Amino acid sequence: MSTEAFTHTLPFDPTDPKAALTQLPHSAAVFALYLAGVPTDRPSSVGRAEAHAEPYIGRTPNLRARLERLLQPSAKHPRRLQLAGRVRRLAWRLTGSEFESLLAQFSLLEEIYGTKALERMHLRSPAFVRFLGGNPYPRITVTHRPSQREADWSYGPFQSRMAAERYADEALKLFLLRRCTEDLDPNPAHPGCVYSEMKMCLAPCYQGCTNERYAEESTAVQTFLATRGESRLIPLRTQRDQASATLEFESAAALHAQVQRVESVRSLAPELVRPLSQLRAVILQPSAHPDEVSVFLFDSARLGGPVPFSTLGMRIQNEHSGSSSLFAHPMALEPIPEQAPILADLPTSTPTDLASPAPPKTTRGLLEARMETALAALADAPPTTPTLRQGHLALLKRWYYRPEVRRTGEIFFPDNEGHWPIKALLRGVGRVFAKSFEP
Repeated sequence: MSTEAFTHTLPFDPTDPKAALTQLPHSAAVFALYLAGVPTDRPSSVGRAEAHAEPYIGRTPNLRARLERLLQPSAKHPRRLQLAGRVRRLAWRLTGSEFESLLAQFSLLEEIYGTKALERMHLRSPAFVRFLGGNPYPRITVTHRPSQREADWSYGPFQSRMAAERYADEALKLFLLRRCTEDLDPNPAHPGCVYSEMKMCLAPCYQGCTNERYAEESTAVQTFLATRGESRLIPLRTQRDQASATLEFESAAALHAQVQRVESVRSLAPELVRPLSQLRAVILQPSAHPDEVSVFLFDSARLGGPVPFSTLGMRIQNEHSGSSSLFAHPMALEPIPEQAPILADLPTSTPTDLASPAPPKTTRGLLEARMETALAALADAPPTTPTLRQGHLALLKRWYYRPEVRRTGEIFFPDNEGHWPIKALLRGVGRVFAKSFEP
């Protein structure tokens, strides 16, 4: 296993555990305990097993307290897991948030155990609503294994399979797409189903519509899913406003009812729900290092980071201090040295004037450039594996759908043109950093 994931390493003597344990910080960290190496030519089967034993990987909010429980023999707790007699080396990396700890732990376990890392961390693929566009008569379904080849037609992740099924069912009530799962061979002799009787389906099974009409409805459903309802909501709002402006109040009321119905369906898909191929997000988390905030990037079904963003030179206001205008616009206070003027070009000055030059100016663009540099460092991500994609999606889903009071950090999505909201990210940095000072 690569040791690049750890920033600190320390030999461990089982006869004197306190010598190593007293050097550990009381901080959140991801750690590894390396077992004693035994020559492979030793005839004992136990010796061969120890030679190939994997390290013990864990995460903890308090590194010293956790390892003291694991590595200090205790007569009071004989059943507690105690590894002091087998461990020979400690390695760890400080983390600033649980999100960072989980990501680092999963990466280490995936390197050792492969696909079994998902089971060890209880990570299950999140649910997606999948549009089966490859079918001659498309329909939608719910899946936990979205295909990378059809990432444009997989929408999620949802909090649970139940949430995805509810969204799919409510969305279908707005359209006339089929709900049956059979492979259709349209035939006028087909008996149809209850949905065709209720006029909730175009009934392609018994040729109740033309293929062109069904394709039109399929396209409308796909666009609705891709835009989280905006494709249907915007025209309805426009028609409602026009009817109201021309005093057609009955039509406006009917259109308003449709708008409310679409909005209720749209509310079932949180902002995270997007086509898998377009699911991109920047996540800001506290850092283990002072004066920094950790930046993560989710792109191409992979979590990258952390990349540190320095808050040096930023004016961090207190959100509860009442100075909302200053808090909403972080400023760069770090001086930017300008090009030194040539003395020959200066006007005649007294020695006092030369001794006290004007203070250097500051620039607001410094912070934007700093954020763009951090995002550029995350853009060049190495190729990923199916296990990493599945695990990273599960980690993102687990963090995002936590209650807001328990969810640390903030998330940001690109605009419709794919550009990152740099100014909003800077405000988010200020909020995340300011919360580290809260009691």
